[in-house]
Amino acid sequence: MDIPPTEASIRRALKRAADGKAIDADEATALLAADGALLDDLLAIAGGVRDAGLREAGRPGVVTYSKKVFIPLTRLCRDRCHYCTFATVPHRLPAAFLERDEVLAIAREGAAQGCKEALFTLGDRPEDRWPAARQWLDERGYDSTLDYVRSCAIAVLEETGLLPHLNPGVLGWAELQRLKPVAPSMGMMLETTATRLWSEPGGPHFGSPDKEPAVRLRVLDDAGRVGVPFTTGILIGIGETRAERADAIFAMRRTAREFGHIQEVIIQNFRAKPDTAMRGMPDAELRELAATVAVTRVIMGPRARVQAPPNLIAGEYDLLIRAGIDDWGGVSPVTPDHVNPESPWPQIELLRARSAASGFELRERLTIYPEYLRRGTEGWLDPRLAAHVAALAGPDGLAREDAMPAGQPWQEPDDGYAGGRTDLFATIDTEGRTGDRRGDFDSVYGDWAEVAAHVTADPSGRTDSEVLAGLKLAAEDPARLLLPEHEDKAMALFHADGSALDELARIADDLRKDVNGDDVTYVVNRNINFSNVCYVGCRFCAFAQRERDADAYRLSVEQVADRAEEAWRDGATEVCMQGGIDPKMPVTAYAEIVRAVKQRVPDLHVHAFSPMEIVTAAAKAGVSVRDWLTELREAGLDTIPGTAAEILDDDVRWVLTKGKLPAATWVDVVTTAHQLGIRSSSTMMYGHVDHPRQWLGHFRVLAGVQDVTGGFTEFVALPFIHTNAPIYLAGIARPGPTRRENRVVHAMARVLLHGRISNIQCSWVKLGDEGTIAMLNGGCNDLGGTLMEETISRMAGSEHGSARTVAQLKELAAAAGRPAAQRTTVYGRH
Repeated sequence: MDIPPTEASIRRALKRAADGKAIDADEATALLAADGALLDDLLAIAGGVRDAGLREAGRPGVVTYSKKVFIPLTRLCRDRCHYCTFATVPHRLPAAFLERDEVLAIAREGAAQGCKEALFTLGDRPEDRWPAARQWLDERGYDSTLDYVRSCAIAVLEETGLLPHLNPGVLGWAELQRLKPVAPSMGMMLETTATRLWSEPGGPHFGSPDKEPAVRLRVLDDAGRVGVPFTTGILIGIGETRAERADAIFAMRRTAREFGHIQEVIIQNFRAKPDTAMRGMPDAELRELAATVAVTRVIMGPRARVQAPPNLIAGEYDLLIRAGIDDWGGVSPVTPDHVNPESPWPQIELLRARSAASGFELRERLTIYPEYLRRGTEGWLDPRLAAHVAALAGPDGLAREDAMPAGQPWQEPDDGYAGGRTDLFATIDTEGRTGDRRGDFDSVYGDWAEVAAHVTADPSGRTDSEVLAGLKLAAEDPARLLLPEHEDKAMALFHADGSALDELARIADDLRKDVNGDDVTYVVNRNINFSNVCYVGCRFCAFAQRERDADAYRLSVEQVADRAEEAWRDGATEVCMQGGIDPKMPVTAYAEIVRAVKQRVPDLHVHAFSPMEIVTAAAKAGVSVRDWLTELREAGLDTIPGTAAEILDDDVRWVLTKGKLPAATWVDVVTTAHQLGIRSSSTMMYGHVDHPRQWLGHFRVLAGVQDVTGGFTEFVALPFIHTNAPIYLAGIARPGPTRRENRVVHAMARVLLHGRISNIQCSWVKLGDEGTIAMLNGGCNDLGGTLMEETISRMAGSEHGSARTVAQLKELAAAAGRPAAQRTTVYGRH
């Protein structure tokens, strides 16, 4: 229930906004009720904020629109929104989906009239509800609606040159990855954060699984993690209170600040439609719309692009411009608004005239806003779309209004790939890195204050009795410590210190001796990091560089093969190959690298590509992870590194990484690899913003995978190297793990994974000699590899070198009082 604010509270909020001070949720709620002269004051403040942003953007006095066609790919939907006339039932449609030729016919008509956007709008996953939709897709060879969307988007690009903007509803991280290469932008309305409107019978979203606010907020965040220029917005007047409306605006601001991907915010007013459950609901008043636009502008700030649909405002163009919009959205001279068919689009010339009457020049834009187009090479625009966008864009990033779209191939760019500081693997030890951080440090990782707000404290502790009970169980039945009923004992052991820690290390080392004997194993291998160009924005990573940074480099396939052949001549049995998620790396390059190495050195074991590389490459290729891994296996891939795991808990992953794969996706990739006979290592990076309860959860995930597949060859504990890590430089992460934590994690890895994963490896690169010896005496049986080159840890600030000879590894083992033995990648004896 809305309680009207007092006039005094509105005036206080107006003064704060006028003074440029941040307003809070209560003040925003009060401003949403502004009327009369108070509303005029609010509009003036919002208009001033908008004008400052347009001056900063270099287009003062400009309001934009997109000339588009509306492609209603399917009107079937698994949701049941009580106000919607777009979604319908199969017997009211000639077919479940538009045929590809029908899609192209709409796009061609739009291209002929100078449209530049193809807006794909459709219901959420109709095949989950309607057998007719499932049958239609099956008959044409599509696994899902999203597969068909991808296919049609490519066809529109190649046949017409229009730029797809995709609105397919709720998407997961992997699905966004899959669609990003075929569309310069995507969108999904948040609509509201009022959960009761979804959960309570009679609510407008009741019975609609995709309208749960938490689900939609997750989509907004995932779009930011994937780097998609994204459109969102709210629908006002569907039963939400002013406080709930303000909450939704702040939710959009939060994700925009954290990821920087919200390219426009739509404020849309509810209009009741006949033949819907909400036909008797009053329309949202235009005063409410203007106030909401203005409050959104004040909260989102000058750099936000704020839009109101011009066909739903009853001709009140000046009111909305005064309220702070700077965009009219998509307008079509060809197709109706299929979502609001009762409200025709205004003629573009009328829109131009009404904008001019309010003192604004109307300019056409593209689906991707200029701010993202200018930074397209930084991961916002897939390289396969660059030529299509460039053909329609002017020097200022807006549309060239005289440009007529024409189809172009959707393919990898032809320009050369290799170059940059390709000797970094050697000079990192002699000359070091050029600077302590990449050039876009202040923007690529998102808003650091928003990131810091997600860090959670360690809720666990210990008692002496729990430690003693934990040690007893570790000695008698160690793997049982993973069970929920023994969680307190496991947590107590993670906090062990002093004599208790010494006893834990002794137990772990006894287990090691029983399983592995006394031999300390190692592999003669070479690391090859074929590119360090990456825009994923992992906040712990000091390896990733922008394309134009001084330390950036890319190796050619031939250069990778050369290094592999050198390694073989020097006695290596394995090459480990990983790289950044480089948007310009051709999708074919992964298999080409493997084939090139195998052609040069057929017997060299290829251990390559993290789960993150695999899932993003499969998405770019438009195939499943299973199919992608099968292709790599056929090319000669032997095993994969289980890196990119960090901590397999999304609460900590989303602090550590802006855009890396979710924990469930990591599990899916390694499980699929194991099922295909491609074994992997497993890893955990610790000592940053994590805590022991998350370590325990991580070990449980690994144990669960191993119970199903048996595919993990070893576990590798990776201490966080903080020196040049962005999240440490920003003051959020701690400076790596303590010596006590290193001992605990390695010992607990041996204890918790006993009976599942036999080999526990310690990283000499990260631990140094003293630390490595301590871990060998506390449960570890393996030293990893000679490496020959190591760039990732060295870029982060590790001081323990990038290569070790076999003799040096033997000396390390001897210092721990044990013999050394060479092994293969999968732990056979060499």
